[in-house]
Amino acid sequence: MNQPLLLIAAGGTGGHMFPAQALAEAMLTRGWRVKLSTDARGARYTGGFPHTTQIEQISSATFARGGLVAKAMVPFRVGAGILGATLKMLREKPTVVVGFGGYPTIPAMAAATLLRLPRMIHEQNGVLGRVNRMLTKRVDIVACGTWPTDLPEDVEGVHVGNPVRSAVLDRSESGYIAPGDYPMEILVIGGSQGARILSDVIPPAIASLPIERLQNLRVSHQARGEDEARVRAFYDEQGIAADVQQFFTDVPRRMSEAQLIISRAGASSVADISVIGRPSILIPYAAATGDHQSANARGLVEAGAAILIPESKLTPQSVAEQIMAVLDNADGALQMARAAATCGRPEATEHMVSLVETLAQKGTS
Repeated sequence: MNQPLLLIAAGGTGGHMFPAQALAEAMLTRGWRVKLSTDARGARYTGGFPHTTQIEQISSATFARGGLVAKAMVPFRVGAGILGATLKMLREKPTVVVGFGGYPTIPAMAAATLLRLPRMIHEQNGVLGRVNRMLTKRVDIVACGTWPTDLPEDVEGVHVGNPVRSAVLDRSESGYIAPGDYPMEILVIGGSQGARILSDVIPPAIASLPIERLQNLRVSHQARGEDEARVRAFYDEQGIAADVQQFFTDVPRRMSEAQLIISRAGASSVADISVIGRPSILIPYAAATGDHQSANARGLVEAGAAILIPESKLTPQSVAEQIMAVLDNADGALQMARAAATCGRPEATEHMVSLVETLAQKGTS
């Protein structure tokens, strides 16, 4: 009997790629074949995918980038991508097609719609991304990671949560070591692509902490490539033990070992923090569509698991005050960690698997 084929389409950020990876891992263990359709940006985040995942780069484009010539070419590049995807699907006959958002999702989902294949999208955030909003009425299921999700009036969503990678699930039961008079870790992550404002504000905030705190502190700081050298130099000049990199391949381990996480409020970051269960300071990206990162953070903040600082109030002093509020209160930090764990949805991947299997049955009936 031929193995069923799951085609996953996902855009070029960790926010789209990490839940896609989680689903790929789970479906491969169930005997499915898995193919990932992405673009050159997305291909940078495929290192963690199981080696048996077939990865294919497709032609797509967005009006959000490039000059006039690039924008004029968008319809032609997208059209070429749709045609190519349609021809490949006619040949490969995927059992189910699942999109995780981002403009590279368009060719595969458009082709699946043309061929009337069973299809689903997963929206990670509380506010639909542009591509997913366009696709909501053209798919069989709209799976939602953050609840409630702002959906069109005549569209029903299924709350599944945000699937997390197996490396995150493996840390879901790891105990939290509350702050104390011993070595401690702070993890600073700005989403899969870093965040300049975090590189501007967080290092001086940490440097202003009392010397007795700094002596025991180690920082892992994810910074953009153009910021990496100056952030590393600043920590070195201040005598702060810091590991500064553009991209951490072992974020789950670093999260589990951290006393405090300082992060953007991207859906995947929030999901990882919740499943592992750690106190956090969340700084939503102010320019995010529909302010969806504030919506993503709401559950942790309302549970008492996270402190939210809007970008408009982000200063070294405001961050330092909140860092000390966590590190100087062991009982409170422990309570935040426990509260975060109650917000986690480690079953999200299994829920997605069930939806894929349901679509597969409908497609063969």
